[in-house]
Amino acid sequence: LRLGETTTQLCVENFVEGIIYLFGDEYLRRPTPADLQRLLDVGEYRGFPGMIGSIDCMHWEWKNCPTAWKGQYSRGSGKPTIVLEAVASYDLWIWHAFFGPPGTLNDINVLDRSPVFDDIIKGQAPQVTFSVNGREYHLAYYLTDGIYPKWATFIQSIPIPQGPKAALFAQHQEAVRKDVERAFGVLQARFAIVKNPALFWDKVKIGKIMRACIILHNMIVEDERDGYTQFDVSEFQQGEDNGSSHVDLTYSTDIPTNIANMMGVRTRIRDRQMHQQLKADLVEHIWRKFGRDEDNNRALMPL
Repeated sequence: LRLGETTTQLCVENFVEGIIYLFGDEYLRRPTPADLQRLLDVGEYRGFPGMIGSIDCMHWEWKNCPTAWKGQYSRGSGKPTIVLEAVASYDLWIWHAFFGPPGTLNDINVLDRSPVFDDIIKGQAPQVTFSVNGREYHLAYYLTDGIYPKWATFIQSIPIPQGPKAALFAQHQEAVRKDVERAFGVLQARFAIVKNPALFWDKVKIGKIMRACIILHNMIVEDERDGYTQFDVSEFQQGEDNGSSHVDLTYSTDIPTNIANMMGVRTRIRDRQMHQQLKADLVEHIWRKFGRDEDNNRALMPL
């Protein structure tokens, strides 16, 4: 179009602001009770009752990072980057996006700044109930890699599995956790502006570009959902006669959101003992659900 560089940048700024203004509320929304129920149903079908997605971080290189900030945004002798923390589900829809921490931070430092659990702590999230291995739980969880802390809301793989049960759990956890990494790959494949280094000087404008790309990504996911989704929720819901996961339509806002309650919820989220118990129950659940197939496959293997 033979546009000048400044005119092109101005067009991009106006475009992303328009996308965010028009579609941000719909395509960057938090999960509704209906969304949560669908995520829980799919999680249960895949062997992880109570799982509502996987969480991870991605780095976006910042080519025109101001010189004074390069030490803050560069890890080692690498190039400056800005971190995106995201939660993605089985269909690659990005439910949570926290963009802006400097690239020197690891996933735990980003999590400390992230608002991912704010709704639960403030009592503004729908109540979730599910059972694993005969035990009832009330906090949904995300699948993560090994760097994340051992909280009740995170389930990691087993790094050196001992025995067939642990090995089967690790295999399924690592397979399902790839959802968020696939979402990052699709996001970069669709939008070259995210794959290539960011050229803007203003970090706020870079954040708006990332936000607009995620909105457009979710719009495409919704439009093509039937094309590449692995699951048809209606089909397997009929087959699952004892689905244990459900979402209460009453929000937990009935509880007064005073400091004591917020600290209590925060303590529940970070409960290491609950994490260990849930993980042990999941290992048993996955072995009961998929272990027979594993035994059959092993019997069919040639000696």
